[in-house]
Amino acid sequence: MKAIVINQYGGADQLHEADVPVPEPKEHQVVVKLAATSINPIDWKLREGYLKQLFDWEFPIILGWDVAGVIAKVGDNVSGWSEGDRVFARPATTPHGSYAEYAAVDDHLLVRIPDNISFDEAASIPLAGLTAWQVLFDYGKLQAGEKVLIHAGAGGVGSLAIQFAKAKGAYVYATASAKNLDFLKSLGADEVIDYQSQNFTEVLNGIDLVFDTMGGKVQQESFKVLKPGSGKLVSIVGEPDPQLAAQYNVKAQAIWLKENGRQLKEIADLLASGKVKAIVGTTFPFSENGLKQAHELSATGHARGKIVIHFQ
Repeated sequence: MKAIVINQYGGADQLHEADVPVPEPKEHQVVVKLAATSINPIDWKLREGYLKQLFDWEFPIILGWDVAGVIAKVGDNVSGWSEGDRVFARPATTPHGSYAEYAAVDDHLLVRIPDNISFDEAASIPLAGLTAWQVLFDYGKLQAGEKVLIHAGAGGVGSLAIQFAKAKGAYVYATASAKNLDFLKSLGADEVIDYQSQNFTEVLNGIDLVFDTMGGKVQQESFKVLKPGSGKLVSIVGEPDPQLAAQYNVKAQAIWLKENGRQLKEIADLLASGKVKAIVGTTFPFSENGLKQAHELSATGHARGKIVIHFQ
């Protein structure tokens, strides 16, 4: 089968087309014929070698951890799934990812794609959606009526986090550039702060939860707007400073996504109901050049919604 692999760490020019064996499903696995996958920052961070101490893998490595497609083969002791089922998943993090025509997925991570969702839309959801869900609800414990600040609200994770928080009944603040203000309002953000012309620390206070997607100075400044005593900061990009957390009397932590089929099913139900919509910003073809362009766009940090790879 065709796959896009890396044979060493480096820039986007390390992405190369290769012919690799079609995976065979192990016990409690299916093999999915991909119709779409998507790009996440972990993809190019791992490609650059930033995560090599965390993932000590041998080359070649197939990146990508969003799967949307049709079940092509069912392994032993799999129940409830059949060939031809439309499914999506955030598979386990292995060196055999989704930049390939076929991918093996553990059956407990599979979710049926709602009838009103395309493969491209489905591919945009798993990793970003689960990240947003776990930050807001597993770690942030966000409740109806609470105030949440979501940084970089126009991105793949942020655009879903806004919708999840609104579905929960929270009051949502988000930061974005001026060109995305109306877009975030359309997703349900109550107030959008143009980070290019406003300092969020001067207009916000008493925030129950800050969703940090930026790190650095933005993360440090975010402590100032949290509610003392009960405020929480949860980061997906870097470990927060414990001294700042103590200084402002708040809780702060970084999280790493855990794949979770049950939670993805809850997200699928929201998609099916129309309460949440998938935001596909840009689509590239499944090819060596398509993946290179997609990585370069993702690394700018300025993509709206998700970057999706479409298989012909």
